[in-house]
Amino acid sequence: MPGFTAPKVKWIANHEPEVFSQLGMVLLPKDYLRFKMTGNFATDLSDASGTAWLEMKHRRWNNKLVSATGLTINQLPELYEGSEITGYLLPSIAQKWGMLSVPVVAGGGDNAAGAIGMGIINPKQAMLSLGTSGVFFSVSDGFASNPESALHSFCHALPNTWHTMSVMLSAASCLSWVSKLVGFDDVSSMLTAVEQSKNRNSDVIFLPYLSGERTPHNNPNAKGVFFGMTHSTDRVGLAQAVLEGVGFALADGLDTVHSVSATPNEISLIGGGAKSKYWRQLLADIFGLPLVYRQGGDIGPALGAARLAQLGVDKSNDISQICPTPMLIQSHFPDVQSHNMFKVKRAKFQKLYAQLKDCF
Repeated sequence: MPGFTAPKVKWIANHEPEVFSQLGMVLLPKDYLRFKMTGNFATDLSDASGTAWLEMKHRRWNNKLVSATGLTINQLPELYEGSEITGYLLPSIAQKWGMLSVPVVAGGGDNAAGAIGMGIINPKQAMLSLGTSGVFFSVSDGFASNPESALHSFCHALPNTWHTMSVMLSAASCLSWVSKLVGFDDVSSMLTAVEQSKNRNSDVIFLPYLSGERTPHNNPNAKGVFFGMTHSTDRVGLAQAVLEGVGFALADGLDTVHSVSATPNEISLIGGGAKSKYWRQLLADIFGLPLVYRQGGDIGPALGAARLAQLGVDKSNDISQICPTPMLIQSHFPDVQSHNMFKVKRAKFQKLYAQLKDCF
């Protein structure tokens, strides 16, 4: 996957060899901040899973993969579980910030931390994050993989746990893009117009690959497409098509995850896009699965990081008590008639990608 760390480092080696020759240590963004705060080179296993250097099943760096990018293990940080202490705040930094030299816990990648914040810690628990990208995150029963469909099989932020994850690169960002494109003031006004429209069943289909795509296509060259427009197509119809198209692409990701793990008991929605009641119900109808919206869905990653810190500084803490499931705000159940209609439209959506992929 081109967006992972190893391919980026290999690109630098190939195209900027002088820069590559100066490389001492490869750190993910939060881990550079950790180095400045503690003086230690460290990372957590969930974030390290996205480098393409980690041997996920055994939770360790893979020498062969590291060597393939011209590096050595000594140029990668030490690995920690998300709730382990990686060092302490440097006295100079602590004094500057007016703090004690507190422990700094490993933490997690954004989605893993978001899952911890939503209490997604056991198998058959899952969440769907509707942010700039769209991520379906499911805790797996042990390590599971499906590389042919670009499924992300990662270490979770808690010790000896794993998760599978499908990722589409443009989710809620498609809403921002189309709202500007067709002249709405903002996404909120666009969603209001769509919800109030009397004719939601447009024939227009949208392929949401504005930034290429990961799961299930792993195609960085994929493009966005509007298909089926006529003289009667208006801006509300285009907005509705975008909402549906993102939903169809997310459904492709759900199918990929479910190919290696059981369907979860429920799917929690988080992220900015999850604030729309209309879109939440639309997604439930497309998936044919119940979805829930819980308290704290917009602060999940920050809350998850705080919970990992709490577990790290006091090993006697009970994980289930520190990571409870947040209070339910609303449940969404699929409408059978709508789901059947969307099944037909989604089949056409999938056929369009198959027909067009050689043209991208």
